[in-house]
Amino acid sequence: MTFHKEGVPSLFLAVALAVVLHFAVSLTVGSGWLLYLAWAVGAFFVILMLQFFRKPSRKFNNTEGKVISPCDGKVVVIEEVEESEYFNDKRIQVSIFMSPLNVHINWNPINGVFKYVKYHAGKYLMAFDPKSSIENERSSVVIQHETGFEVLFRQVAGFLARRIVYYAKEGDKAQLGNEMGFIKFGSRIDIFLPVGTELDVKIGDVVKGGISTVASFSK
Repeated sequence: MTFHKEGVPSLFLAVALAVVLHFAVSLTVGSGWLLYLAWAVGAFFVILMLQFFRKPSRKFNNTEGKVISPCDGKVVVIEEVEESEYFNDKRIQVSIFMSPLNVHINWNPINGVFKYVKYHAGKYLMAFDPKSSIENERSSVVIQHETGFEVLFRQVAGFLARRIVYYAKEGDKAQLGNEMGFIKFGSRIDIFLPVGTELDVKIGDVVKGGISTVASFSK
């Protein structure tokens, strides 16, 4: 278990807040229970940042012919939708909700090439709101497997999330299990698959990024 680089600024702010709070209380009241409370509050925010930006040691599932979960979380949506940004046809949408307690690193779900990468500024609706997929701050990434199979997965910011980070660049190779990006605080990932794709998850399933299988496709 290590600390993710995306959390360095937030950890610095949490430590700074803890120090400022301690000195402010100590200068005001000198000592006593308020000083202990200040220490507790400061420590809470530091621990929260350490927990949120943790980077777990993980043995990834590199099985070809499988779409691996790009994130940790809970499957909250499985439905047929009209995908109008890239495919312009009907797709199976699988949405995974990430709570603030989940690891928020995002991983590539298949091997291939990044065919499409697009960032969209937007609102900050609750991540479980169906409109968040098309109205919130988000990024859309398409990976094309060597067989021609394509998967679109969309990072969607939530109510608390204020920054989406992605490392994908069009034309670059995508390796299954490599980090694609990070979403700070509550958020979700939407995965768009061809209609008829064999799914390996159902609503309510808890998945692990880079490990759990979401769907299967022909090699």
